[in-house]
Amino acid sequence: MTATWRATQKANRRAALIRSAAHLFAERGFTAVSTGEIGEAVGMSGPALYKHFPSKDALLAEILLDVSERLLAGGREILAPQDPPADTLERLIRFHLDFATSDPDVIRLQDRELPALAPEDNRRVRRLQREYVQSWDVPLAGLRPDLDDGERQVRLMATFGLLNSTPHSAGGTGHPGAAAIAGGASGPDDVPGPAGVEGATRTADHGVVDVLAGMAWRALAG
Repeated sequence: MTATWRATQKANRRAALIRSAAHLFAERGFTAVSTGEIGEAVGMSGPALYKHFPSKDALLAEILLDVSERLLAGGREILAPQDPPADTLERLIRFHLDFATSDPDVIRLQDRELPALAPEDNRRVRRLQREYVQSWDVPLAGLRPDLDDGERQVRLMATFGLLNSTPHSAGGTGHPGAAAIAGGASGPDDVPGPAGVEGATRTADHGVVDVLAGMAWRALAG
């Protein structure tokens, strides 16, 4: 039992380090944060951090590799039942938005700090990201067989740019940009989507996240 407790405590400290480091890196930039500041944020000395990670670079790699693996695994789980393409795309959009709102610091790190990774880690993260993006192409091709490979790729990249803007856009229903975002999402119903997504494009009352979901649907399927 003691061994289990110790292992749990170690895992908890490691998780706390990852959360604190992600926040500090996102807020101030990777190069501006010292190991001492990361340790201080979780109540340990800087040198104690090396019991969990061999370097600050390894900590950044852990953050970005972990999130890339979790996104790919989640996307594959959604694809596994082979539901109708429209339903699958809706679930993928909501899944990614849930990630973006739950881990906004990691989204910022993906945008800004990927070049700071060691070459091998950079390649691994980029490979995982490519596989995740391509997993969305399966239901999109099923929903819009009229689009060629190039146009689907353009739509996918535009959609991820939109969804990954969530940490900068989401601020609740009172966000001043919500009405403008909702207005930008409106348009002809060329491709009817799931009601939960399409309805979100018609009003800002459900919050910026719901509006972004509607916009993402139109970017993909409209």
